[in-house]
Amino acid sequence: MEYRIERDSMGEMQVPADRYWGAQTQRSYQNFKIGTERMPQEIIHAFGILKKAAAMANHSLGKLDEEKLNVISQACDEVIAGKLDGHFPLVVWQTGSGTQSNMNVNEVVANRGNELAGKKLLHPNDHVNMSQSSNDTFPTAMHIAAAVELEDKLFPALDALISTFKRLEGENQDVVKSGRTHLQDAVPITVAQEISGWRSSLEKDKALLELALPPLHELALGGTAVGTGLNAPKGFDTAVAQAVSQLTGKPFVTAPNKFHALTSKDELVFAHGGLKALAADLMKIANDVRWLSSGPRCGLGELHIPENEPGSSIMPGKVNPTQCEAVTMVAVQVMANDVAVGMAASQGNFELNVFMPVCIYNFLQSVRLLADAMDSFNRNCAVGITANRDKCRHNLHNSLMLVTALNPYIGYDNAAKTAKKAHAEGISLKEACVSLGFLTAERFDEVFHPEEMV
Repeated sequence: MEYRIERDSMGEMQVPADRYWGAQTQRSYQNFKIGTERMPQEIIHAFGILKKAAAMANHSLGKLDEEKLNVISQACDEVIAGKLDGHFPLVVWQTGSGTQSNMNVNEVVANRGNELAGKKLLHPNDHVNMSQSSNDTFPTAMHIAAAVELEDKLFPALDALISTFKRLEGENQDVVKSGRTHLQDAVPITVAQEISGWRSSLEKDKALLELALPPLHELALGGTAVGTGLNAPKGFDTAVAQAVSQLTGKPFVTAPNKFHALTSKDELVFAHGGLKALAADLMKIANDVRWLSSGPRCGLGELHIPENEPGSSIMPGKVNPTQCEAVTMVAVQVMANDVAVGMAASQGNFELNVFMPVCIYNFLQSVRLLADAMDSFNRNCAVGITANRDKCRHNLHNSLMLVTALNPYIGYDNAAKTAKKAHAEGISLKEACVSLGFLTAERFDEVFHPEEMV
């Protein structure tokens, strides 16, 4: 491999000749050989937006000339588009402020910009990092990435699954089946009503996440090192938030209190709580689907789900609810991530939180996994769900809890005696009720209509 020499305040470093990063990135790359978890691409792309916005704000305030603005903007556009992803090698497990990743971006933008300009025009600290500090840029990138990924990646996947459930509701309004509580038979419900519960849960989860967006739209940028805004020109915080809004099309604003913005991660904790709520509901829905489709002969079998791949290496013909299993595993991971996000947010010391990389790594992983899992579950399972009408009808009429409909006519205690006799003797509720003398056969038929119990 060929190398070039880069310099920083600590001296010279050998850097791969084909990489745009500089000495500070190289030092971190060599000093933190921990794990394989690299800084999320969503953060790097958010940094591209941030650095371009900062250049726009500095230019509007007379701090940066137009030539530098144009070159920084061109390089940042490549970062935002993912064209330079191979130039960001740093892992999550680095300094807790994310300083090295901020400098990684500064160096890449500066070196790529100088290449575009055909001359030594940009300095990573003096120009790309102008009016900024790692302490306010990294939390800003966190908020940009979190808000963008929630709105542009998670919500579309969530909306698609909600839409599928709405369609399934319409298709199954006339299918009556046995309800279940405590994993035991309960009174009847329609398949549409059951699915409406799933759909409503997802709609509630989206509403909760929408409540979390306004706090995420507040940006720390302009606070610089400790929240005082040292070395940032007056009006920079407002101008840079406006520029971020312009670049993303989202209503970002400057955080009203930069001391809070640098040290507290409560907005991310709150938003991840919404992600955990979504994970909990997806766990419930996926479990319902796989239990209701269990079988094909020895399970509940009230739903049919698509058969996507062989389910066993030893049992021929076996097909498993694999999409449901993937969703439930993702749900477990998101719930675990919630612990990491909360713990990381609790580690603010004085003027800075120094657990930011692990906090945003887990947050973005949750968003990514939930969005991908919902998309996969929707395309490969939910859209193909159909009701097994014969099985639903059989289970419905075989349920002892239909006896509940007799409460107004024979009373709770007599209804309980009817159910116990039917179960013990393997006879129908009608036979048990008539033999106990509670109702005549004709009266039983008049009042007992399972399909009307929904």
